[in-house]
Amino acid sequence: QVQLVESGGGLVQPGGSLRLSCAASGSISSINVMGWYRQAPGEERELAAIHTRTGSTNYADSVKDRFTISRDNDKNTVYLQMNSLKPEDPAVYYCHANGVTSMGVFYAGPYWGRGTPVTVSS
Repeated sequence: QVQLVESGGGLVQPGGSLRLSCAASGSISSINVMGWYRQAPGEERELAAIHTRTGSTNYADSVKDRFTISRDNDKNTVYLQMNSLKPEDPAVYYCHANGVTSMGVFYAGPYWGRGTPVTVSS
């Protein structure tokens, strides 16, 4: 069973920074894709950034040049460094993973964390 646990959300002033972390637990050998989605109140969940196991990244246009996703494959952990936070960035940020290999078995997923809230306010 794969579990994703996020941390690092909170309240920050406009222009500030936060770093989110997400650790995958379980007997995991590899994870193809890890990333972050976000969902603002009344809105659909949307992609923020994803990171493949081989190093490719993809960002939503709205966060490009402000957010940086990184990952530690050995620790099955993904990070999201969020800089220059704007009033339109507040949302619950969800960790996401798919393509998990555990004890020799491939699980397509997707898997989701419970989310961590990010609030931007002065």
